[in-house]
Amino acid sequence: MNDELPIRPATPDDVPAADAVARDVLFSLPPGVDEAERQRRSHARIAHLMHTDPGGAWVAERADGRVAGVALALVREGIWGFSLFAVAEDVQGRGVGRRLLQACFAYGDGARGHVILSSEKPAAMRLYARLGLDIRPAIAAAGIADLARMPAAVARVEDAGVSGIPLADAIGRRVRGAGHARDLPVALASGASLLTFEDRAFAVAREGNVMLLAALDDEAASIVLWAALEAAGPGRTVRVDFLTAGQDWAVRTCLDAGLALSPDGPMFTGGQLGPMRPYVPSGAYL
Repeated sequence: MNDELPIRPATPDDVPAADAVARDVLFSLPPGVDEAERQRRSHARIAHLMHTDPGGAWVAERADGRVAGVALALVREGIWGFSLFAVAEDVQGRGVGRRLLQACFAYGDGARGHVILSSEKPAAMRLYARLGLDIRPAIAAAGIADLARMPAAVARVEDAGVSGIPLADAIGRRVRGAGHARDLPVALASGASLLTFEDRAFAVAREGNVMLLAALDDEAASIVLWAALEAAGPGRTVRVDFLTAGQDWAVRTCLDAGLALSPDGPMFTGGQLGPMRPYVPSGAYL
């Protein structure tokens, strides 16, 4: 008897079930998190990518029609990125994840560059490594920021909102190899701030999480990172993820702010990307 779960293209009706699988598998929510708000933001992200990249949106389906896995990929200006990947625990080890990943990776056929931000789960890293991409080990920084060493130039950082999207798009294109204009409005509508420093750097931050950052030089990157830490507010734990080799400017800034370093899931990359520095990638939009 063949017990292989079928996979199929995702539809808008799958958004709530896809989010539920991802929440159960990927996220351990800290106390005090508003589940309704988390759900609203996650649904917006998933629905957005199903709309912009239907060819990269796939689900695995149980015999009774319930969603048991989800995978979302995007392509921006020739750069393919893997945005979301989760398989229900009771069906793991049956090839579901492998087939979902293959479908999403095929969506990137012809892409000139590829980016995956991995969890620390061995099974996920094994699948990504099999794609032939380069592994970039990463660390994360977290804690309550001590702003005593924050440079005076942080005062010149602006909370630009949607008016900052063209600048952020141009900087992202130079650093990642593809802009972020198509995705930033979703992040901003979900409560994130878009911080800009002159015409040299931008950061997207929300509630202590640095969601995305790119800059044309290390000094500007450090300044806008300080601004993102400050924007979290006093006493709030902040987090900066996926700091790979070459992001020494970020490591120094985080240490100066009193944050603690810890291992993080690696980044996998391949093909023709931008320099990818100074850069802190977005977990949702790469």
